[in-house]
Amino acid sequence: MSWQTYVDEHLLCDIEGNHLTAAAIVGHDGAVWAQSSNFPQFKPEEIKAIMNDFEEPGTLAPTGLHLGGTKYMVLQGEAGVVIRGKKGPGGITIKKTNMAILIGIYDEPMTPGQCNLVVERLGDYLLEQGF
Repeated sequence: MSWQTYVDEHLLCDIEGNHLTAAAIVGHDGAVWAQSSNFPQFKPEEIKAIMNDFEEPGTLAPTGLHLGGTKYMVLQGEAGVVIRGKKGPGGITIKKTNMAILIGIYDEPMTPGQCNLVVERLGDYLLEQGF
């Protein structure tokens, strides 16, 4: 299965009538493996800061999480495993696997819990597969 299929069928899946507004799978080096057509263009330093927060949890909290020029307030996640952010009625969930990070961006009516479920469930599956 291609990485694009994981984005299209698993990250952008329908959950109780809602779905993520954008999603991507990005290697730890910042290389895009697959993304939705409307995923924001991000800067390499934004991915570097996210990866740094996985290594040293809490580094993003004071400044916020930036992705594609959008700033998210960092919420409690799972140190070294999941980073969650909020901006207005939407937010972001980032799950780290052995080789990549899965990024899901949502807006209302999708809830933070639904976004977490979609992103983290696929991340857990990829971890089980060795990715």
